[in-house]
Amino acid sequence: MRFSLLMIFVVCTLQAQKYDGPRPAKPDLPYLRIAAKLVETDSGEATEEKRKDGTAFVVQGPTAKARTPMAEPIFLIESSKLVPERIQLYRMDIKNGHREVFIPFKARRDGPRPLRLTVTKLTGNVFKLEAGETLDPGEYSLSPENSNQVFCFQVY
Repeated sequence: MRFSLLMIFVVCTLQAQKYDGPRPAKPDLPYLRIAAKLVETDSGEATEEKRKDGTAFVVQGPTAKARTPMAEPIFLIESSKLVPERIQLYRMDIKNGHREVFIPFKARRDGPRPLRLTVTKLTGNVFKLEAGETLDPGEYSLSPENSNQVFCFQVY
């Protein structure tokens, strides 16, 4: 009797975990989830600029086309090559008509560091990434560790 109750509980729990929401159209591209709609982030490559006291990772253009009003955005990604657990979130500064993240050679307390990001597996190879803290209005980028690939978005 106890075994059958345990099996019913396990089956009900597994059925409750199925994901039936919107799915990303392209693999390895984060999408902003806004209600039941998915918005593709701006993908590209950041160029590295060596400076006397650090390295700047620069993305052309003053703003991203992908925008969200949510201060704690949620992303969906269908992983093929990217490892969702190795994606980092950075705030970008706007300077001279482009966006950049500056990483100094010497670590400073006030220097840029990745913002918290929570990764949850939804189903198969579809993952949910959530900002783990409130983001101020501005430009942001998701980027795989040790890569210049960027997925930009704006919080307004």
